[in-house]
Amino acid sequence: MNFSTQIKPISWLKSHAAEVAKTINEDRQPLLITQNGEARMVVMDIRSYEEHEETLALLKILAMGNQQIEAGQYRNADDVFADLENEDRA
Repeated sequence: MNFSTQIKPISWLKSHAAEVAKTINEDRQPLLITQNGEARMVVMDIRSYEEHEETLALLKILAMGNQQIEAGQYRNADDVFADLENEDRA
């Protein structure tokens, strides 16, 4: 992703909203919007946003798992599979 070519002022976004929506949806490249010369927001297509959110959720789950491991809150995989086999037999 090359933000240097995807930077536009908010006034440009206001006057080209339909074009922006079409282009972003086709190219899936986010657009950095500035206001008074400072970065203010990123506009992206919905598929990219959903993928981003799914990635963040997965990273949170992994971080929680690491915290549980560090706290000693885990079980040996062999014990878990043995318990599952016993449940199937019951």
